[in-house]
Amino acid sequence: MREATAYGDTLVELFVTVEAAERYADIIGAARDAGARVHLAAEQVIADISTTVTPQGLVGVCRFLDTPFEEILAARPKLVAVLANVRDPGNAGTVLRCADAAGAEAVVLTDASVDLYNPKAVRASVGSLFHLPVAVGVPVERAVAGLRETGVRVLAADGAGEDDLDAELDAGTMGGPTAWIFGNEAWGLPEETRALADAVVRVPIHGKAESLNLATAAAVCLYASARAQRAAGGCRSVTGN
Repeated sequence: MREATAYGDTLVELFVTVEAAERYADIIGAARDAGARVHLAAEQVIADISTTVTPQGLVGVCRFLDTPFEEILAARPKLVAVLANVRDPGNAGTVLRCADAAGAEAVVLTDASVDLYNPKAVRASVGSLFHLPVAVGVPVERAVAGLRETGVRVLAADGAGEDDLDAELDAGTMGGPTAWIFGNEAWGLPEETRALADAVVRVPIHGKAESLNLATAAAVCLYASARAQRAAGGCRSVTGN
C-alpha cells in the first residue's frame, strides 16, 4: 500500500480499520495527500474484501497500471522480461520483482499468461508492479517482432537450450539490449516460441538439481544481462548515439 500512495493518482480509495488507521497513520496521510478517498471500515468488511488470510487492515482500490506495448517499444528498452504462457500468479509477480531488481525497463505478459492484477501476483511483486512498465495481452509473436525492430536481441530461457548462459557471458554477447522469454512453469517454451528467439539459452546446472524453477531461472538470466550491460563497453545505445 505504501508503494501505491507514492505513484501519483494510482490509489483511488483506501478502506481501513480503526486500528490500522492508527498503526499506519503515515500511509493514511500519504493516501489523502495523493487524493485518495479514505474510508473507515469494520474488520469483518476488510476480511470479506481482502484475499489474504490475515489482512493488515488496509485494502486499496487502484487504477490499472499496464502500459501499451507500443509505448514500451518507443522507450527503446535495454532489458525486458517476456512472460509467455506463465499461468502461476506467484511466479508472475516474483519474476516482475526480479526484473525490477535487476534494472529491467519493462515486462511483457503475453495473451496466454496470468492476469497481471491477480491478487497473488500483485502481492508477489512486492510493490514492483508500481516501478516499471508492464504490457499485457501481447501475442508472443508480436512481442518478439516489436522488440527486435527496436534493436533488442531476443533470448529464450530453456533448460534444454543449445547455448549455455556462462558461454554467452564469456563470449561477450550479452552486453547489448536484450529481452528474455520465460515460459510456462510446467512445460516450458513450445518449439514455435523457441524458434522465434535469436538464441535458446540454458542456465547451467553444476550440481545434482534436476532443474530451476521459473522465478529462480529468471533471476539468474536477468542479473546475468544486467551485469554484462553494466560492464565496461556494455549496453550499446540502440539509437546509435
